[in-house]
Amino acid sequence: MKADNIKEFLRSFTKLPHVAGTEQNLHLAKEIQAQWKVFGLDTAELVHYDVLLSYPNESAPSYVSITDEHGNEVFNTSLFETPPPGYENVSGVLPPYNAFSPQGVLTADLVYVNYGRTEDFFKLEREMGINCTGKIVIARYGKIFRGNKVKNAMLAGAKGIVLYSDPADYCAPGVNPYPDGWNLPGGGVQRGNVLNLNGAGDPLTPGYPAKEYTFRYEVDDGVGIPRIPVHPIGYHDAEILLRFMGGHAAPDKTWKGNLNVSYNIGPGFSGSHSVRKVRMHIHATSKLTRIYNVIGTIKGAVEPDRYIIFGGHRDAWVFGGIDPTTGAAVLQEVARSFGKLMKKGWRPRRTIVFASWDAEEFGLLGSTEWAEENAKILQARAVAYINTDSSIEGNYTLRVDCSPLLNQLVYRLTKEVSSPDEGSESKSLYESWLEKDPSPGSPPLPRINKLGSGSDFEAYFQRLGITSGRARYTKNRKLDKFSSYPAYHTIYETFELVERFYDSTFRKQLAVAQVRGGLVYELADSQVIPFSCQDYAEALRSYTQEIYDLAQKHKTALETYDVSFDALFSSVANFTAAAADFHQRLAQLDKNNPIAVRSMNDQLMLLERAFTDPLGLPGRPFYRHVIFAPSSHNKYAGVSFPGIFDAMFDISSKKDQRNAWQEVKRQISIAVFTVESAAGTLTAAV
Repeated sequence: MKADNIKEFLRSFTKLPHVAGTEQNLHLAKEIQAQWKVFGLDTAELVHYDVLLSYPNESAPSYVSITDEHGNEVFNTSLFETPPPGYENVSGVLPPYNAFSPQGVLTADLVYVNYGRTEDFFKLEREMGINCTGKIVIARYGKIFRGNKVKNAMLAGAKGIVLYSDPADYCAPGVNPYPDGWNLPGGGVQRGNVLNLNGAGDPLTPGYPAKEYTFRYEVDDGVGIPRIPVHPIGYHDAEILLRFMGGHAAPDKTWKGNLNVSYNIGPGFSGSHSVRKVRMHIHATSKLTRIYNVIGTIKGAVEPDRYIIFGGHRDAWVFGGIDPTTGAAVLQEVARSFGKLMKKGWRPRRTIVFASWDAEEFGLLGSTEWAEENAKILQARAVAYINTDSSIEGNYTLRVDCSPLLNQLVYRLTKEVSSPDEGSESKSLYESWLEKDPSPGSPPLPRINKLGSGSDFEAYFQRLGITSGRARYTKNRKLDKFSSYPAYHTIYETFELVERFYDSTFRKQLAVAQVRGGLVYELADSQVIPFSCQDYAEALRSYTQEIYDLAQKHKTALETYDVSFDALFSSVANFTAAAADFHQRLAQLDKNNPIAVRSMNDQLMLLERAFTDPLGLPGRPFYRHVIFAPSSHNKYAGVSFPGIFDAMFDISSKKDQRNAWQEVKRQISIAVFTVESAAGTLTAAV
């Protein structure tokens, strides 16, 4: 693979806006399909679905205003972002908006709610006595998924929510705003959907593919659609809204950003401005729209009915310079390289499926609909899913999130890839990664994170139980506190942003391509699937200790309600023994016996499936993985033993303590059953 090829794919794919459901995104899909055919893939097809998408009303743009005592609007927020140099005459750029916001015009006092997290609303309500009912709240982007902010505002009784990017979260000290640096300009606005789908896919067809024959709910009954208007603004406009806030002072410095304002909470404005209100004008439309995935295949030579899926999305809010096109460009270069191998006579042992997903930005729709349509086949045949969303979100070091089954393969591959870091040319990627982001423990290893959500692996891992992983270059976790890179989901995410400020040589994206492509190659071509059950056992031991330690904060309640984690520790010990025995048998495997090889490979392939519960998590039926799930309070973050974790969250404030702790005991028992069952799948056939 070549860095220059990735560069040219990125340049080509980011020339024009390509929002899901638009002609330009369909054109890009056909371009990718045509290239895959030229590369030599066995098949390359367009697969369509009809899903609910949301677009701004361009004849009546959305905005937020300040009104005087007579209801006259004395200030209005910007209707669009100033285009970056070279893009002034590009058409098709949608104005900033939050997809799936309801329409409406509403006026109310303003309340500042920090990041809009669960704990922020708890502080307002429980400690400061501030009631958000009937108010418009303003929250800064960052820390958690924007849809969780909207859900929290709804639960607090707010009638609308304004989101903005604070310089504290989207501007690095000493760095200029784009185009002179990589910081967010004051007029830059983060777009994004505000659904709370919890893995449902298309809001109107939860659980089933959005095909022509599918029953659809009415839009008002759609899954996860917010009930209050939402709108994003830039920090120049936010400063004006926050400048005259009255009421309570910010409770502490964690509530203060870097705007030149006091960060008072409200409600409403102070002094002579107290008669003023905030008004939201939200005009958006939701409509059934056809989207297109591109699905390509290389048929396996020995086990064509075993699939390695390599997928990432193509749709972007504007140009998608980083998200997702640094990933789409890597996908294209990996596909090209596999095609080149095929022309030399190579064919993988197992089938490789390449996927360019549509409508990820609207709630992971393209990938989820395809997973739903093919669920029965995938549960029986899919070995692994490797995600190829953005390949960079910073330029400091590698970041990997994956199932513990992939840990050893990731470590082995990164030792074979040269580090792209400046001054580290003589080191392997593994060495520079270990140096910059070691995990706690002895001996230290490079940090590998839990899978949460926020990208297209969700349906495959969280719902279907298919072993999954993702890798990209990221920021310095210790120094950079940004929730994302500053220009995230704005018009300023351009090819030039990447080339000038993030990866001028494209060597970091090449390194990510080598890791992602290497994972696909090894999973598709190794005689024995390169999974490590013993790493899963170690992860389970660690997660059990974490959840036990969390419970010790309620030691008295544990004794009062007879809550014990002994059975969970015991089940993990049983799994550990089963994993050790399995790997001992694997070392003695007769690799000349195709039935024996197939049998043990099936045990490896189906292990992740054994950790799923068909009933799903409480209130989240499409999240079925008992060991991993996105946090209920932040879709982006992964938590372990999510059923137990959610049952214990804020448990002290629950009125019926006995029932609350009964639910904890129920979730522990589900976890015990699941771990014991998974251990059973590793035992030798009778």
